[in-house]
Amino acid sequence: MSTLYLGGALFRTGVGGLPGWGLRVSGARIEAVLPDDVLLADRVSGDEVVDVRGGLISPGFIDAHYHPTIGGLDLNACDLTPATSAEECLAIIAAYAAAHPEREWIVGAGWQVPWFPGGLPTAAMLDAVVPDRPVLLANADHHGHWANSAALRVGGVSATTPDPTGGRIERDAAGEPTGVLHEAASDLVGEHLPPITEDAIDEALASGQRHALSYGITGWQDALVGRSGITADNLGAYLRARAAGTLKARVRLALWWQRDRGLEQIEDHVTRRALAAEAGLDASSIKLMVDGVAENFTAAISRPYLDPCGHVTNNRGHSFISAEMLKEAVAALDAEGFQCHFHALGDRAVTEALDAVEYALERNGLWGNRHHLAHLQMVQIRDTSRFARLGAAANLQPLWAQAEEQMIEHTLPYLDAALRDRQYPFGDLLAAGVTLAAGSDWPVSSADPLAGMQVAVTRQYVSDPLDPLLPEQALPLERAWTAYTAGSAWVNHLDHETGALVPGHLADLAILDGDPFAGPPHEISSHRVVRTVVGGETVHEA
Repeated sequence: MSTLYLGGALFRTGVGGLPGWGLRVSGARIEAVLPDDVLLADRVSGDEVVDVRGGLISPGFIDAHYHPTIGGLDLNACDLTPATSAEECLAIIAAYAAAHPEREWIVGAGWQVPWFPGGLPTAAMLDAVVPDRPVLLANADHHGHWANSAALRVGGVSATTPDPTGGRIERDAAGEPTGVLHEAASDLVGEHLPPITEDAIDEALASGQRHALSYGITGWQDALVGRSGITADNLGAYLRARAAGTLKARVRLALWWQRDRGLEQIEDHVTRRALAAEAGLDASSIKLMVDGVAENFTAAISRPYLDPCGHVTNNRGHSFISAEMLKEAVAALDAEGFQCHFHALGDRAVTEALDAVEYALERNGLWGNRHHLAHLQMVQIRDTSRFARLGAAANLQPLWAQAEEQMIEHTLPYLDAALRDRQYPFGDLLAAGVTLAAGSDWPVSSADPLAGMQVAVTRQYVSDPLDPLLPEQALPLERAWTAYTAGSAWVNHLDHETGALVPGHLADLAILDGDPFAGPPHEISSHRVVRTVVGGETVHEA
C-alpha cells in the first residue's frame, strides 16, 4: 500500500512551489513525484490519500545547528521565554520559585538583554523575588548568566575574584560583582549546581525532539554533544533513545572540543564516535567554539569595539582557541575524518576558521568532510569567496539578520562602521557560490524555520517590522528554503537520502497549511506545519 500526498503545491529545489503536484510514498521512501491528476489516475485499491488542502508539501526541514537537550532542559526548568519585559521575567521567576519550594537551586534560561538598563540585570533584582536560595539563569544566547547574591556567595565570587580565562564578571564602580557572569565566568557558580540526572537529560532530549517535530524539523546537527562548563554530557541520552527506538529524527552529533585541552583529546573523540556508531548514530562532527558574541564584546573582530561614547577601545574580542592551535586541531581532526563545525561570529573568527580549514586541506588534501562555519554575523568581503574554494558551507541562523532592539541598541553602536555594514552578509555568500545550510541555534532563538526564512527574505523583524537590516543581503525564498532542506542535508552527509523530494529519497516531509510561495514575504511565518513525516511515518500532526 502507498500513500498519496496531493491537493496543494510541492517544493522543488531550484524552482520553489509547484501547484498541483504531489507525491506517492511507499514504505519509507518516495516512489514518485508527479502531477496530482497522474497520481490519482495511477491510484490502486488500498492506497491512502492525504489531502493537504491547499498546503505545501516540503522536504522535512533540517536544523544545522540545534541544541535539543539544552533547550529541553530550559523548557523543563524556569522558562523565561514567554516574558516580554523585566517585570514579566521577574514575575515568572517568583512564581516558579513559589511553585517549587523543594528545589535547592532555581535554574532556567531565556532572559533578554534589551529588558534591562545597559543590557545588565542585577543580583539585587533577583534577591527581591528569591532571597533564600541560589538562582542562576542563562540569558537567551546562553553566553551569560544572571545570579543572585546567594549564588554568588556559593561560587565565592567577590570583588577579589579575578576574571577567569575566557570570561568576565560584571562589576560596579567599586569592583563588586553585580550579578551577570559572561562566558567562562558562569562556571564559577555553575560548577556548584546539583548534578543533572540521566532521567532529566533523557526527558530534555525527548522535549527537544517534540519541539523540532512540531516545526517540521525531521533532522538536525546537535551542536554541543559533551560536557562544556555547566552543560551536561548528552551522548548517553542519544544512545538510550536510539536503543529504545524513541529517537525519530535523523541526527548528526557534533562532539564538543574542550578548549582548555589540546590535541590529546582527539583520541577521546575517536572513541566516542565509535561508541555512537555501534548504536547506529553518526558522531563524526566536532564543534569548535572560536569566539563569543558581539553583545558581550567577546566576538572576535578585526577592528576594536567602541565604548558607549563611540571611542575606540583596546578590545577586539576573544579567540577562545588560538589561531595556531585551531590550525593544528582542524588539520588533525580532518585527517581523522571528522567534520569541523565552527562557532564563528566575528569577522576575525571567520578568517581564523577559514585559515584553519585551508591549512588542513594543504596538509591532507580534500577529503570531503564538509566543514562548516555557523553564525557568520560579520564576514570580510575577501573571505566570502574562500568558502566555496575550500569546500566549506555557511551555516546561517537567518532569524538573527534583523534590525531588532538588541541589534540596534546593544550591537551596532559598539562596532566600527566597516563592521556595521557586514551584518549577516547572506547575499554576498550566495553570490560567491557558497553552499548555504541553515539552522536556529535553539534555544537561543525560535526553532521555527518559517520565521527564519521570513527574516532571510525580508531582513525585518517578524512580529513588528522595522526598517530592514542591509536589505541587499536578502535571500530569495527558494534559496532560503533550500538552505533549510538540501543545504543542511549536505552538511549532515545525508543529501543522497533526504533534503529534496525526488524518487528514491526517504519520505521525510513537512506539510504546511498553505503555500508561502504564493503569498507576500511578510506572511511566510504566518503558516504552520500541520504534519511531519519521517521515513513515511507521521510523527507529528497538528
